[in-house]
Amino acid sequence: MWSARNRTEAVTCLACGDEVSRSRAREYDKHGDRWNRADKTFEHLCKRCDDELCRHPRDELEELLVELEAGTDGTSRFLTAYFRAVEERYGSLEER
Repeated sequence: MWSARNRTEAVTCLACGDEVSRSRAREYDKHGDRWNRADKTFEHLCKRCDDELCRHPRDELEELLVELEAGTDGTSRFLTAYFRAVEERYGSLEER
């Protein structure tokens, strides 16, 4: 059995904010590499929020969000810029 090594019993879901026991949560690593554990701090999702996640690849997504300064403007202004940037980079959905 693995030792607890300074683990807390409860964690907070990064999506909904609910506090759940660690045993009922899922570890989340935004880089997708939860096996490389050296010098990392993991975030957690409750099972309900984890089940609702989209499992599609997110290559370049974080870079695009930083570039568009996500969270600094209103939602509709951000979404307009986001859809424009995605269409410029990858083409419109109609083309696919």
